[in-house]
Amino acid sequence: MTRFVFVTGGVVSSLGKGIAAASLGALLQARGYKVRLRKLDPYLNVDPGTMSPYQHGEVFVTDDGAEADLDLGHYERFTGVHASRADNWTTGRIYSDVIAKERRGDYLGGTVQVIPHITDKIKDVIQAETDGYDFVLVEVGGTVGDIESLPFLEAIRQLANEVGPTRSLFVHLTLVPYIPSAGELKTKPTQHSVKELLGVGIQPQILLCRCDRPIPENERRKIALFCNVRPESVIPAYDADSIYSVPISYHAEGLDREVLRHFNLSFYGEPDLRRWEKIVQSIRAPEGEVTIAVVGKYTNLLDSYKSLAEALTHGGIAHNVKVRLDWVDSQIFEAGDEEAVKRLEGVHGILVPGGFGERGTGGKIEAVRFARERKIPFFGICFGMQMAVIEAARNLVGLKGASSTEFGTCAEPVVGLLTEWTKGNRVETRSAGGDLGGTMRLGSYTAHLAEGSLVREVYDGAAEIQERHRHRFEVNVAYREKLEGVGLKFCGMSPDGSLPEIVEVPDHPWFIGVQFHPELKSKPFAPHPLFRGFIGAAVKQARLV
Repeated sequence: MTRFVFVTGGVVSSLGKGIAAASLGALLQARGYKVRLRKLDPYLNVDPGTMSPYQHGEVFVTDDGAEADLDLGHYERFTGVHASRADNWTTGRIYSDVIAKERRGDYLGGTVQVIPHITDKIKDVIQAETDGYDFVLVEVGGTVGDIESLPFLEAIRQLANEVGPTRSLFVHLTLVPYIPSAGELKTKPTQHSVKELLGVGIQPQILLCRCDRPIPENERRKIALFCNVRPESVIPAYDADSIYSVPISYHAEGLDREVLRHFNLSFYGEPDLRRWEKIVQSIRAPEGEVTIAVVGKYTNLLDSYKSLAEALTHGGIAHNVKVRLDWVDSQIFEAGDEEAVKRLEGVHGILVPGGFGERGTGGKIEAVRFARERKIPFFGICFGMQMAVIEAARNLVGLKGASSTEFGTCAEPVVGLLTEWTKGNRVETRSAGGDLGGTMRLGSYTAHLAEGSLVREVYDGAAEIQERHRHRFEVNVAYREKLEGVGLKFCGMSPDGSLPEIVEVPDHPWFIGVQFHPELKSKPFAPHPLFRGFIGAAVKQARLV
């Protein structure tokens, strides 16, 4: 029997609904239950794929090629359960499907309305592909009270009534702010937020109260009284020094016990949280520190690189070191200022991440050159690999006109638009003038690794790997011979040999560029091999081993 747990948020945004849902999933897993997590987003975009990182943060990509909300990354990192296209639905996607059915005549001439057609569609996607799971945790994006969220709230209200209280639970995350001038924690925002939920017919059974200090017992009783919940169901959600300590904190406050109590499930004994305790211990008591310069263009909003930052932390956990990230705006290198380049001196590794557009590319190329010439461990991801190839073409091969057609026509198109590729048993085709949304090489693809290469060693000897992609341009394989002639080896290729997936420099301490996004598959309890290897090289650079 599948049980549904709906996680909503109130008062303000960015309280941590995604981390709360992921942490609860991890706790239920630790008690032996099978879980799946989903995200409902109220914005009108079909998916976040065409949204600026400054608007929405990172775009997470699933194995089956969905461009999804960054919270799906938290779900995967905390539970290890791979998300899919079925696990992230937006208002735009819901309405697109309903309107398409109306155009086909599926509603037999009936008037199409938010209720029941939109809400029925939402209920259908919540319940799809849930057989075999003990719990499906559904996070509703946005803040209660926003007009955009109303169809989703109405849908989960209806679904809870249909499946009954033995199979449904509402968890509401709110803010309990501390007012310094009064010297008090204030419960009124939580009361008003629950009142908003009650106004749409939803009574939450558990309240997660985000706070920066303990909530006194009398304040918890007050919240319980005014919000019509048990005092034990008022769970403090404390600020944490690491997101990976949140499952431990929630367990200490009784969240998992309250969830199981609601469903009349046994909660005797303790969940196995040893792997989380080990992770937190490594983060809080590292044996050293390395500094990694991340040279990118979205460094003013670090949510743009959420999975990347976490994967680097995972690499540190693998070596029991703290990874200090120096976020560097690539544009500072473009004026040719020698002082700017000195910003990279003393770092133990340089990483150039993914991105789109020409802005900041000159600085990224300079960062690649600095890492190559100074023998500093280098890791280029997606766009970062392309910049590494362009740098080698310009400075080693001597092709001064080497560039990417993403920035316009060029004399030497070392990187070009991908117009045709194979996915499974079908051929995908794209054109330069086509839609932007969902038209990249997306999802999991196979790469073959060259025997004797560093990257094959990094992957523990694997000859074939599966990694997730998100890009529209590819390194031009026609330049392979020239580039390999100056020491940039193409050590990972697509199965048909037409698409370069990985490059490396053999006579360098650690210089690897990959066309895919390995950060999307890294987890704190299973660091990705490439991040484990990169941080290991940084540790050697810092002479910590």
